[in-house]
Amino acid sequence: MKPRVIAIIQGRMSSSRLPGKILADIAGKPMLQRVLLRTSRATTVTKTIFATTTDASDDPVAEYCDFSGIPFTRGSLYDVLDRYYQTAKQAKADVVVRVTADCPVIDPGLIDLVVKTLLETEDQGFDFVANRLPPPYHRTYPIGLDVEACTFDNLEKAWKEAREVFHREHVMPYFYEGVELIADNRTLQIGVSPRGFRIALLHHITDFGDYRWTVDTPEDLEFMRQVYSRFDGRDDFSWKEVLDLVHKEPALMQINAAVKHKTLKDIDDRAANH
Repeated sequence: MKPRVIAIIQGRMSSSRLPGKILADIAGKPMLQRVLLRTSRATTVTKTIFATTTDASDDPVAEYCDFSGIPFTRGSLYDVLDRYYQTAKQAKADVVVRVTADCPVIDPGLIDLVVKTLLETEDQGFDFVANRLPPPYHRTYPIGLDVEACTFDNLEKAWKEAREVFHREHVMPYFYEGVELIADNRTLQIGVSPRGFRIALLHHITDFGDYRWTVDTPEDLEFMRQVYSRFDGRDDFSWKEVLDLVHKEPALMQINAAVKHKTLKDIDDRAANH
């Protein structure tokens, strides 16, 4: 029987650097809808669900999803791992894919690559697969194409066992924290974490890891609006087409070149005090 793959997109209005960004307009549609439509195009994904919070500030998100027919759940503001677990459990997920709502050029082909690596490597039997991990691990895909996937059973294990604030806020570091990765081939690193999880990290042959295609600041949002304008408001373009675009028009990436990317250990102070 085909596994039930549930893609869960996390998003909230109270972003620390750009409040309200998930409903910001990009070529006529809110960013969260752009992310949802692109995620839903992944052929491996059974269902895509938007997971926001029960905080009153996210009432507009729930209203928009309800009005637009977007499947959504509401859960903990700061314990995002719990938000994922409750959503995945309710959706009867076999596999859980993590995507964030600030990635409007998320690529369905890359989602499929991550999911297939998790599902189709029975000899390896991975518990967690991603196409990027935070420092000290090296990334080769642009920031904003981030996909993580794990089995529901392992998500449940993390949900029961993870105690650190950053484990709960960033959802999946409990799996890969402290893992030593070795190259399996040019595009795959593998390893077993100190907690016993079998990890796979996907790489692109050419390193584009310093390209910034996520939305965390007004400059990032302007960059994305410019990208979408080049595609006449369509959202079915691939990440390789974005790559071609920024190489053809290098001035585009100067728009948000000065933005510093947040790291795994950057937690919302409000979560730490929660």
